[in-house]
Parts: sequence; structure tokens; C-alpha cells
Amino acid sequence: MAQRFSRRGVLLATGGAVVAGALISPAKADAAYSNVGTYGTTVNGDPADVYHPNTSSPHQPWPVVLLLQGANVGRANYAGFARKVASYGFVVVVPDHTRVIFGVPGLYADGAEATWTVAWAAAENARAGSPLQGQIDAGTLLLTGHSFGGAAGLGLSTGLSTPPFTDLPIPAPPQLRAAAFYGTNNAVPGSPVIPPVANTIPVALIQGAADGVGSPANGLGTYSVLLGVPKLYVSVTGANHYGITDAQNPAGARPDLSPQTLNQAAGVETIARWAALWLRAQLGDPVGAAWVYGIGDAVDAGVETQYAR
Repeated sequence: MAQRFSRRGVLLATGGAVVAGALISPAKADAAYSNVGTYGTTVNGDPADVYHPNTSSPHQPWPVVLLLQGANVGRANYAGFARKVASYGFVVVVPDHTRVIFGVPGLYADGAEATWTVAWAAAENARAGSPLQGQIDAGTLLLTGHSFGGAAGLGLSTGLSTPPFTDLPIPAPPQLRAAAFYGTNNAVPGSPVIPPVANTIPVALIQGAADGVGSPANGLGTYSVLLGVPKLYVSVTGANHYGITDAQNPAGARPDLSPQTLNQAAGVETIARWAALWLRAQLGDPVGAAWVYGIGDAVDAGVETQYAR
């Protein structure tokens, strides 16, 4: 297992990074598809938004990314993030799931959404009239998630989702390949010990360094107890708990009183870029791997990473 910490100064001093014997210049890893379309659908009865590349060029079927929402954060708040992730060559599905937790109804992600999304992908790929007919890789599921949704995803990463992150225990679908979560940790309130996460898929934790809801200490602590590799930790300077949403403190969600100093749009783009390239790297994409394991934290201002693989 290789353990790596950020080396921004070293890489910038050389003007780039050597990846597979080639010198990579320090430039942003741009998305491949600037034109992204969107449409509404339902996933197991839940209203959902779908984001996908619009292109007439030949391409492989798009892998599916499910976004598990933060507690009481409506799906519309993730439009910028979902659109950016989709621009890297994914179908991004963002449902609103309503259920009751501890007697309180609200928008709460459920681990069962992973299985439901796999079924949706197969049906949508075959559906006559679908904008994505024949264009979906229904055999590959990837996860992103925010806060509570990320915690639900962490359960799925172990192969089994359990309450309160699902109503009934449910296994992860075999199509699940990798995950990237924002503002997520596995800390138990009131306990100084963070329990281990026996993840069976690669997991990235992207953390706002100014997060006042899901603390950076708990985020880094959760990264340290991820037992499976590859794994990645990304710290985004100036971003708080809502660095991933289109605007600060979405209505109905717990507000973050820690001020964000990073421009909102820039933060969303940075978080989406790291999530998308991590997911692409885990699918074998060499550009994603070069970014995540090579030049990314050297050239992405305000980002520090560490990884193990």
C-alpha cells in the first residue's frame, strides 16, 4: 500500500509531474463535454433530475453517478455540481427522497436508492423515447453524496446499508464501483473514537477546510479509519459545509455558521472536478489517475490531498 501526502511545492518547482514516464504540464484537468443536458424523471417514485453530456460524437455508454443528498437539501441545490460532474462523461442522477427519521419527516437519503438507481438505469437505457436510450452503462454505478447522504454512502461502501441511513438493512448492488463524498464523516456524536469503515470499494472524502457542520478533524479521522484502498482525502481551502451547493445554507437545511471565503461557483467546480476525476480514475481512466495521483494538488490552488493505494 502506497501512502502519499501532498507535495505541491516539489511539483511546482519542477514545472509539472512525471506520470508514466511523461512530463505533464501544470494545467487544469478540463471536462470533456461542455454541453450538458438535463431532464426530469422518477426513481422508484422519487422525483429526480438527470444530467448528461450532449454530444453527437461517438462515445462509450455513460456510467451512472447517484448523488445522495444532504439532510433536507433539495435536489435543485446540486444543479451546478451535478452538471459539472456530468461534463466529465457521466449520467448524474439526483433524486429527492422523503422519509421519516426519529419521528421527523424530511429529505433524507436512503441506501436503498443505489439499488433503485441501478434498476432505473437499465429501464431508462431500454426505454423508447429516452434521451439516453442505448447510451447508459447500466452495469456501473458510482456514488457521490453530501453530509448525511455521504454517510449513507459510506454504509453502502461496506456492502451493507443499515439504519438510520436506510429504513431496512439492504446490501449494496454489485454494480457499485467507487464513491466520492463531500462534508462526510463517520464520527459518533459524543464519542472520541471514530469507528472503522470496512469499505470494499474505493472512497474519496472531499472536505471543506472551513466546514462548521462536518468538522475537518472528523473528516480526516474518517479517512484514517477507511480500511480499504484506494482511498483519497481532499481538503478544499475556504470551503464550508455548503461548498458543494449552488448557494450557501439552503432553505430547510441546518445552516453552517462558519463563513466560506471561497467563491461559491469556484468551490462547486473544484469539488466536482475532484469527485469526477477520482471516479474516472477508479474506472481505469489514465487522465483521472494522473490528476488524482500526480499533478492535481500541485496545480489546483487551495487544494491539499493525501491518498493510499
